Amino acid sequence: MINFATVGSGWITDSFIQAAQLSGKFQLVGVHSRTEEKAKQMADKHQAAHYYTNLEEMAKSEEIQAVYIASPNSLHFEQALIFLKNKKHVICEKPIFSNTAELEMAYKTAEENGVYLLEAIRNIHTPNFHILKEKLAMAGPLRSAMLPYISYSSRYDLLLQGEEPNIFSAAYSGGALVDLGVYPLYLAVCLFGEPKKVTYHAVLLRTGVDGSGTLVLEYEGFVCTILCSKISHSELLCEIHGEKGSFLLEDAAPISEIKFIDSHSKDSQILSVDQEEQNMIYECLSFANVIESKNDEEYNLLKNWSQIVLRITEEARKQNNIIFSIEK
Repeated sequence: MINFATVGSGWITDSFIQAAQLSGKFQLVGVHSRTEEKAKQMADKHQAAHYYTNLEEMAKSEEIQAVYIASPNSLHFEQALIFLKNKKHVICEKPIFSNTAELEMAYKTAEENGVYLLEAIRNIHTPNFHILKEKLAMAGPLRSAMLPYISYSSRYDLLLQGEEPNIFSAAYSGGALVDLGVYPLYLAVCLFGEPKKVTYHAVLLRTGVDGSGTLVLEYEGFVCTILCSKISHSELLCEIHGEKGSFLLEDAAPISEIKFIDSHSKDSQILSVDQEEQNMIYECLSFANVIESKNDEEYNLLKNWSQIVLRITEEARKQNNIIFSIEK
């Protein structure tokens, strides 16, 4: 059992705690929030023995072996370093950091302290992702892919009213690509590898970040197009097209259904399986395997994927002059 603590008090933290406990691999021992009132509420809600408002104090606790960080994006790096330097494994919610310089420094710190740094990205750990990866060759030579994640955010209403929510703020390293686009981007990288060329066409907001955009990934023989938006709604399926057949995915995360359609006969078959409703359980099991078994082969694979994805989002931002406040 891995004793873990959390940083952040949003819904995603609640979900991760629930999934971690359902996995049977993690035991919650502490929570952190910026105010004592919120920290105590979080601890009471999840029966955690300790609550903190001071990260340094929390990081020094001998009871804590790992920490899950789900604070605003721009805070991830500074907070992760505190725990890594205190020899705690860090599981950081996507997007792991703001740029590749932060990522490489954090990996170096993790290695120096004999701990793991892992990015929480739920869709690539699910059974249906593994099925898709295993069955990908059924499509024959790939010729195109269209991977949308378009979901209207209620926080966009706040932006329209003159406020600046974290997820739409350069000060907090926000934007559609790093928030939603990473899900289909991870699918592309994990299935197809690193693209030869990246082009991003962004719709910029008054805050200096992207509200939506089209990311084009060029591979040998085919192109993958990723559509992401937090300012509109769509029910488009994800599609991967090959000469022998095509895959239709109901969604990019958590990949609830996979249908394969034969190009010649047009016959279709469902390849997916039913997954746990609390689908974050799969990443928890994966992370526990890395930590408990010291599975460096799996760790290096996940590390490589995180590096490629962050390189792509950083290049995409540069092309559109999207500069986060921490980079100025």
